[in-house]
Amino acid sequence: MIRRRLSALLFPPGPDGESGPHAVVAPLLVVLTFVSGLVDAVSYLGLDHVFVANMTGNVAFLGFALAGDRELSGAASLLALAAFIAGAMAAGRLRRDRTAARMFGPLVAVQAALVGGALAATASGGGQLAVVGLLALGMGLQNAVVHRLAVPDLTTTVVTRALTGLAADPWGAPAVRRLVSVAALLCGAVAGGLLTLHHGSRWALLAALALLAWVAVAGIRAGGADPGGGDPGGAGVSGGGRGDAGGPRRT
Repeated sequence: MIRRRLSALLFPPGPDGESGPHAVVAPLLVVLTFVSGLVDAVSYLGLDHVFVANMTGNVAFLGFALAGDRELSGAASLLALAAFIAGAMAAGRLRRDRTAARMFGPLVAVQAALVGGALAATASGGGQLAVVGLLALGMGLQNAVVHRLAVPDLTTTVVTRALTGLAADPWGAPAVRRLVSVAALLCGAVAGGLLTLHHGSRWALLAALALLAWVAVAGIRAGGADPGGGDPGGAGVSGGGRGDAGGPRRT
C-alpha cells in the first residue's frame, strides 16, 4: 500500500489511469537512495573519511589529500573510485543482452552480498580498506543499473542537480521526485550517522543489508512480471513507455 502510494506521488497517473513504466521501480530507487546515505555514513564516519557512494566527494577528497591534508586518505579515495568504476563496468557487461528491469533485482542482490561481506569484515576486525572496496564495488553496480533504468530525477546518489532543479524549475511531478530524492539521502545519512556514532558501523551495514535484500526480492518480482523485455541496449524499466511526461530529466 505504501509503495503504491509512493509510486502515485512520484509518477501521477495520467488521464488513462496509467502512471507509465517508471512507477513500478521508482519506490525501490527511493529506498536505494536511503541506502546510499547509510553506507556513506559508515564509510565517512567509521572508516577513512571517504565516500563509497558519492564519487564527486571522493574526487575532491583525493585532491585535498594530494594537496597535503593529512586527515584524508588518498589511498582510500583511490580505492573507492577504482572499486566503484569496476562495479559499474561489471554491471554494464553483465546486462549487455538483457533489459535493465530484469537485471535490476539480481544486481541489487549482488550488491547485498557485497554489503554482507563488508559487514562480515567489520565484525571480524578486517581491514578498513577491504570494507571500503566492497561497499564501493556494490555502489558501482547499483549506479550502473540505475543509470540504465533512466528513471527521471531518481539517480540514488547525486543531489546537486536535484537541488538546482528544485530551485530553478516550476513545481510539478519532477520537483516532487527531486525533493523525495534529497530527503531520502538526508534521512539515510542521519540514520547511518546515528547508528555508526552510537552503536557502531555494523548496525548501519546490517540495516543496509536488510533494505537491499528487500529491494532485490521486489526487483526480481517486478522484472519477472515485465512482459517485454524491450530494447536490451536501451534504458527504461520496460524498454519504452511514455517516460517522464512531467518535465525534463534532471537529477
